[in-house]
Amino acid sequence: MPPESLTAPAQDVIHNIGYRNYSGARLGRAYARRSLFSQSLRGAYGLGRSTKSKVLPMTLFGVMCAPAAIMVAVAVATKATKLPLEYTRYAIVLQAVIGLYLAAQAPQSVSRDLRFKSIPLYFSRPIERVDYVVAKFAAMASALFLLTAAPLLILYVGALLAKLDFATQTEGFAQGLVSVVLLSLLFAGLGLVVAAVTPRRGFGVAAVIAVLTISYGAVSTVQGIALARDNTDAIGWIGLFSPITLIDGVQTAFLSATSAFPGGNGPGTGAGVVYVVVLLALIAGSFGLLMRRYRKVGL
Repeated sequence: MPPESLTAPAQDVIHNIGYRNYSGARLGRAYARRSLFSQSLRGAYGLGRSTKSKVLPMTLFGVMCAPAAIMVAVAVATKATKLPLEYTRYAIVLQAVIGLYLAAQAPQSVSRDLRFKSIPLYFSRPIERVDYVVAKFAAMASALFLLTAAPLLILYVGALLAKLDFATQTEGFAQGLVSVVLLSLLFAGLGLVVAAVTPRRGFGVAAVIAVLTISYGAVSTVQGIALARDNTDAIGWIGLFSPITLIDGVQTAFLSATSAFPGGNGPGTGAGVVYVVVLLALIAGSFGLLMRRYRKVGL
């Protein structure tokens, strides 16, 4: 082989591999927001993910619905004149299950994006920070609503099958739905704010459980002390400092619910207005904190 052939530069060749400009519809931000919402909601129940991811949320969903089904069976079999538990009381009694579900799924919704630093990819285009926060917030609230509203629907259908009074049951069912809507919005906001602090899912799970458990335990303890000292007026105001007692106070004041506070000393209508203001402020504040968090993360 001649020496000059060893140093001859290779010829550059352009290959046509068929790239073409995109000529389809530009779906824009609304489509991206809906897709993120749908993906996040499905992920909250493990849909579209591995079998292992479905076990815990589906188990907790079954645990939430099982007592309602048992109550319905008992009511039908014994021809009871009313359900064993009010619609508005159901979520309060099963708050531990709701808290465990939130602790498991809120970090799953946001922590992985933070851990793998995929947030800037979301914010490249066409989605913006507000779209991401709205989609995640709405998906988590919707997942919680499904978790808490499904057993109420079972109770309602069972009550009608047991031939209980239609008007009374419909009113109670509607009040229960309003209650779980507020609970879902509040818990979703608080859970996502806590989970978004850390990219590590384990820390997020522990933090959500701590916030819900410690606040409820502290409030219940102080309320018990107030009852023991016959300071019943303070019991209602103390309930402002825990998410679940906040929901209890709102539904006691405006949804004809029986209070779970010690001695049944729930807030009246006047104090109930304060409860509603604090509830709405916490929901709006949670959204604002998420916006602030993702404004920093997206840089």
